[in-house]
Amino acid sequence: MEDIVGLHAVVHGKVQGVGFRAFTQDHAQKEGLNGWVRNCQDGTVEVEAEGQKEGLEAFITLLEKGPPYSTVTKVHVDWKDANRQTYGFTIRRA
Repeated sequence: MEDIVGLHAVVHGKVQGVGFRAFTQDHAQKEGLNGWVRNCQDGTVEVEAEGQKEGLEAFITLLEKGPPYSTVTKVHVDWKDANRQTYGFTIRRA
């Protein structure tokens, strides 16, 4: 079994007001990831996720695409050690 790893991502582009957080939550749950997503005041979307690396890599690919009405221009990803303190995947309110 693979080790659990974490990531922090910031998604840039037209990513607010287009269902991006719900899209992110839906796909994270399908990949069995734990973490959260939230809108930031600067117009980006911030994501923290933990899971198996293969699932997280597939998740990043989906973040880069985004939902139909979004336009993703960049996804900045930092890999990190998992803290295993979050269960499920939630939408946080800013």
